[in-house]
Amino acid sequence: MPAGRLHGPRALIPLTDLGHGSSLGGRLEELRDRNVLLLMKDQLAAALAMIELDGVARRMILCPPDLSPQHLPQVTAVAEADACLLDPAQSSPALNLAGPSIRVAGALTPLTATRRPSRSTEWILLTSGTTGAPKLVLHTLGSLTSALAGAATAEEPVVWSTFYDIRRYGGLQIFLRAVHAGSLVLSEGAEGVTDFLTRAAAVGITHISGTPSHWRRALMSGAAATIAPRYVRLSGEISDQAVLDALRAAYPRAIVAHAFASTEAGVAFEVRDGRAGFPAELLDASGPVELRIVEETLRIRSAGTAQRYLGEGVDPLCGAEGFVDTGDRVEARDGRCYFVGRRGGVINVGGLKVHPEEVEAVLNAHPWVRISLVHARSNPITGAIVAADVVLADAARGAGERPPASALTHELTESCRRRLAPHKVPALIRFVPVLEMSASGKLVRPGA
Repeated sequence: MPAGRLHGPRALIPLTDLGHGSSLGGRLEELRDRNVLLLMKDQLAAALAMIELDGVARRMILCPPDLSPQHLPQVTAVAEADACLLDPAQSSPALNLAGPSIRVAGALTPLTATRRPSRSTEWILLTSGTTGAPKLVLHTLGSLTSALAGAATAEEPVVWSTFYDIRRYGGLQIFLRAVHAGSLVLSEGAEGVTDFLTRAAAVGITHISGTPSHWRRALMSGAAATIAPRYVRLSGEISDQAVLDALRAAYPRAIVAHAFASTEAGVAFEVRDGRAGFPAELLDASGPVELRIVEETLRIRSAGTAQRYLGEGVDPLCGAEGFVDTGDRVEARDGRCYFVGRRGGVINVGGLKVHPEEVEAVLNAHPWVRISLVHARSNPITGAIVAADVVLADAARGAGERPPASALTHELTESCRRRLAPHKVPALIRFVPVLEMSASGKLVRPGA
């Protein structure tokens, strides 16, 4: 067992202690060859359970804490779950499981049986759509750790942290990296940004990840200065130049990298050159990860690709050649490829297409803008117009006092007119105090 540690908000567990301790209260053997729902809210308890169940359970179903109760019966049925793990005080769901429901906490008791791996466990992740029932995606530990193959061993101790929940793909990647070589500081859903980063700083984190929205929120809070990481990672949303530059200014000695990954396709690439987008030379290159643009949409084939969706009547996860259609639209310009938005997120302005993320990148580049959300607003003539909700920064480097709202509206509109086609320029700009984020750390988009 690696010599790292798992740091929860209220407890610290050295991974070596799992050699003689268990978080499952002597009931690990009851879960052998079962399909186990991980329903606990506590991330430390979930982390320990994942380590213990791999090689023992037939299937682990990683349920994020925001999974709607109305979807739990369907998830249970599709995954053929027959056992579950719960927090000590958690209400028991009415699922009529054939096997045990075990209450666990983020603590260890003496191990009562010899650990014995007996199978390759299936890891089931849920997609993070904001509407409708989630899809269940089947991975193996091999596909989940494919991005670690050939990774160099760090010369200095590595302490990871992440804003993500580790039961989602982005957070699970960080959890596996930490268990592979290092330690991990786990966040908690109810914990504020300032408290989390203060706790992470006390442990001395060296590596940290989150979505661009996570990072904008951290920068807005003023708490970003409490940590001094060597490596900062963004993923899960488009990383525009404004957020990359802001993180470079906040952490001048750190590597600031943005990665592309999805629950279905796995990790595609990581970019460390400080620029938005990715080099076009990554397209159509042979190697462990293959990228293509087909009909303006990124397709990925790699060893990190999931095996399939669970359930009957679902679409195939991959095409005939093994490529996953990510649904992310990409434009190639001057030897660089830029993400412009999701295929289903286009605003139709009189028959002309607008990708919200493209407009947001222009708005976010303004020194007084912290974050923006572009969306459609109904219009009787064009069907829709472009509208933007904008959160302003409290201060801007070298900018003096913040201008009045009317002046900022004019500046933002003119900036969009200089860089965008006329139909993409917001017809309405509204300043708001905050924008809603999903539990997965992404901006909540209307109709997503």
